[in-house]
Amino acid sequence: MDFTEAYSDRCSAVGLAARKGNVKMLRKLMKQGYSIDVPDNRGWVPIHEAAAHNSSECLRLLVRAAPSDDYINSKTFEGMCALHLSAHHGSLGSVRVLLEAGADPNEVTTEATTALFLAVENGHADIVKFLLQHGANVKGPHSWSGWNSLHQASFQGYTEIMKILLEKGASKECKDDFGITPLFVAAQYGKLESLRLLISYGADVNCQAKDRATPLLIAAQEGHAECVELLLSKGADPNLYCNEDNWQLPIHAAAEMGHKEILELLIPVTDRICDKGKGKVSPVYSAVYGGNKECLEMLLKEGYSPDAQECLNFDCRSPMCMVFQKEIFSVSENALNFILEFTNWKRLPPAVEQDLSDYKEKFAWTPKSHFAFIPSLSHLCRLEIRSILTSERLRSDRFIRELPLPACLQDYLLYLDVLRVNAIPEAEDYLGQREEGAPSASHPSAEDAERRDACNAGVS
Repeated sequence: MDFTEAYSDRCSAVGLAARKGNVKMLRKLMKQGYSIDVPDNRGWVPIHEAAAHNSSECLRLLVRAAPSDDYINSKTFEGMCALHLSAHHGSLGSVRVLLEAGADPNEVTTEATTALFLAVENGHADIVKFLLQHGANVKGPHSWSGWNSLHQASFQGYTEIMKILLEKGASKECKDDFGITPLFVAAQYGKLESLRLLISYGADVNCQAKDRATPLLIAAQEGHAECVELLLSKGADPNLYCNEDNWQLPIHAAAEMGHKEILELLIPVTDRICDKGKGKVSPVYSAVYGGNKECLEMLLKEGYSPDAQECLNFDCRSPMCMVFQKEIFSVSENALNFILEFTNWKRLPPAVEQDLSDYKEKFAWTPKSHFAFIPSLSHLCRLEIRSILTSERLRSDRFIRELPLPACLQDYLLYLDVLRVNAIPEAEDYLGQREEGAPSASHPSAEDAERRDACNAGVS
């Protein structure tokens, strides 16, 4: 049985007359002794039908003929009384009749919802005003979660209703069970005009929910750039610690969710201590975690370090380490490419070098088969090295082996992949000698370098 619709064979004749607003028929049936409290499959009795369909005259007849004192508060199977239904459907005439007859304006449904909340939810400003004039509680919670009418009006962007509520004493700082204020709601759902109105009434732009999240953090996370801009202009603190479990600022939320426009607003006003500070988390991690190439590139270009602090929250030594955990986080290899491009190649950061080495050992990684960016990486390496070293040193295999680079990159600088591709017989011998830690004895280093240069030119 469907309890959301009335079946014609389950509705009494009195209920049908009330639904249609047929006062003449209703009066006739009542005179003939028909019951006015027979419920249908939804638990609706005739008073509910009249209230929901704005049949105020029928409603007046039913209230006067009430078979019991509690008839006016009869509830459906969903816990709604006649006043709830009138407020929900925008039946101002019915609301007036019920309140004059003594209906409680603060009666709640099984979900702890009031008539005021239902009127707000459905945008009935006239009923909101009338209920407040007749004793509806504007301050108390109006739903099971502590979410009240001002929260709901803010969520739906009903600024006219918000003004009515605020002028009648609704608290702009009221919080639901999660510590969320109406201003927080406006920021979360991008209701710019609701946000502007609450700020004009003095709402705290730096209020924090129970998990310490701020309106600025949630607006940055949800991608509401205009709300972020407004909050910043009104004094929202971009450096206010957020999130109970993980150290986080609004800049982290924007970077992780890929909101480039918001990131542009937050970078200039965020304290750089978050970049490499002990116990903090660099937003570079957030950009990598979210797999957002543009945000990552923006952070690196603005000077955020690719060699960030160790991040215990992610169990990572560096952003590079997080990239290598892409099997878990599904991070694009482009993220690694950008980190490498912004790394100082005079010396790889120790954590990055270790990450590269660990990844090579764990996944049998070789540059050519796993990462398409290696040609550009080798180019960056060679350019940086040649800018500071003489050609004599570059021709020394031993010197290359002593550079503070992962062994895989040393191999690449020595063109060993080119030797393999071109089936140079000496390649495997050379690799074997390297693994034993011995320099090449069978071929002069200069000749090896020249041969590799020629091979490399041939495949370029």
